[in-house]
Amino acid sequence: MCVDHTMICTCGQNSASFHFKDEVMPHEVVGGLYCPHCFSGIAFNPENMMKDNGWVIEYDMEVARFMSQKLPRTDITPEYLFDEGYCTWRGVYPTDHRDSVREREELVQLARINPKKYLVEFRRWGIERMDRLSQEGWRKADAGR
Repeated sequence: MCVDHTMICTCGQNSASFHFKDEVMPHEVVGGLYCPHCFSGIAFNPENMMKDNGWVIEYDMEVARFMSQKLPRTDITPEYLFDEGYCTWRGVYPTDHRDSVREREELVQLARINPKKYLVEFRRWGIERMDRLSQEGWRKADAGR
């Protein structure tokens, strides 16, 4: 089972949805969230922060270390928490789960009219979308490459 949690960034202009793999980490492991607007001028600390395309997640590493007894390894880093899905975006980027639904709406209509073409277009859309997101610099879009 997976838990979703939405947070608003420090400046209040944006939000991000988080995914917590196997509910190992509580949402309190996120100590702060910074969008590209509110992170400018703040010192990046690699000991407890992870960057992804201008966004920064500040982890409460004390909480993470306390909960690490449930993880396959104990030498945890912000990158490990993010890349292994223990505290990461819900989707490829902060609002991906909402945006991808909107993007797929046209394709769903095609499925009713021409299912075979739908399968071809859905595959094309997925490949092109991940290529675009990778070019934009999203960390999870590059993970499978």
